[in-house]
Amino acid sequence: MTSFSDLFRVFGRIGLTSFGGPAAQISLIHKELVDDRPWLTEKEFLSALSFCMLLPGPEAMQLATYCGWKMRGTLGGLIAGLLFVLPGAAIIMVLALGYAAWGDFPVTQSIFLGIKATVIVIVLQALFKLSKKALKSTDSKLIALLSFAGIFLLNAPFPLIILAAGLWGAFKRSDAVPVQAKLPAFATTLKTILVWTVIWALPFFALWVFNASFLTEIAEFFSLLAVVTFGGAYAVLAYMTQAVVGDFGWLNTAEMIDALGLAETTPGPLILVTEFVGILAGTKTAGVGLGLIAGLVTLWVTFAPCFLWIFVGAPYIDWLSAQPRINNALSSISAAVVGVIFNLSVWFALNVYFNSVTQLSIGPFEFPYPDIFTLSLLAVMLSIIAAIVMLVLKRSIIQSLLVMGCLGFIVSFF
Repeated sequence: MTSFSDLFRVFGRIGLTSFGGPAAQISLIHKELVDDRPWLTEKEFLSALSFCMLLPGPEAMQLATYCGWKMRGTLGGLIAGLLFVLPGAAIIMVLALGYAAWGDFPVTQSIFLGIKATVIVIVLQALFKLSKKALKSTDSKLIALLSFAGIFLLNAPFPLIILAAGLWGAFKRSDAVPVQAKLPAFATTLKTILVWTVIWALPFFALWVFNASFLTEIAEFFSLLAVVTFGGAYAVLAYMTQAVVGDFGWLNTAEMIDALGLAETTPGPLILVTEFVGILAGTKTAGVGLGLIAGLVTLWVTFAPCFLWIFVGAPYIDWLSAQPRINNALSSISAAVVGVIFNLSVWFALNVYFNSVTQLSIGPFEFPYPDIFTLSLLAVMLSIIAAIVMLVLKRSIIQSLLVMGCLGFIVSFF
């Protein structure tokens, strides 16, 4: 059995090095738990990933939570999920308070350029390994290709792509027979739902007692966001930006862009941008004290639902995987997920290598189009150096990120 000390060590390292959004984070979890140690089999990892992709919320954080639950039950899930979130949350809190006081930090952006250039190498390396294991048939390769094309070229809704892949797998002919797998007791499931719903609702009760209207508004909006974020953070950023800037007026457009930039360059799920928004909105309303409370409320209502989804659904994953049609559906979803991750990787790389990326429309197609005259040769050079450090010199992820962060800082002076 995996020890708690090993859980703290491994998931603590994942939490500190999970830069680059969901594509990089899923790749990192795969490397740590499947490649480097036999904590999960490839099939268990892909089944869990497919399941997490069906849920609202940050899929990488929920995948980490499931992995911890698989190792050591509810406490293991809490350890893994919290360690995935808390390092990035602490950094975002410091950056948000500094931003509220002094504005953006050019030095920080220079350091993170080296980190982002390294993340591209990490993602491509892991995506190559994942695709070899998830795309073993012509059918799965075609699903991955269509998934990528649907999102990249047609801007198709993420849930629609996952649903289509799942239906294709479910109705595909299968000669396999159902395997006996034990279902959890309904009473246990109901108890888990009640406990985590109460935990999720605790801030609302406290804010109602103190009649804190602004914080209640924060809690309500980000709770709604936690329920509708199918497809991860990228799927909801446009909606959140419109509401935060246009409907509530908590931040202006420039502040929201800076918030997204900082969230993309810090470890942890990209949805931590909600914490930045909460802190900045509270600080602008009534000072640092309210900003800190607003940030904590935002964190609570954003991530408490994630534990609810996982602790309720995780006991059913083995049973679902044992049913031939459902297993085929999950396998097809896994193939679609590879296409989705590749799309995220391309999107991330374009925004690192080019200073200007716009949406180009040609007939039914709409896709990100970089201005080639804004190519950052520095970012490309840093990625090449990162590839040498990781693939030739065989340095670890932590060593590579530290080296490239320092290098990004140094070359910014030239």
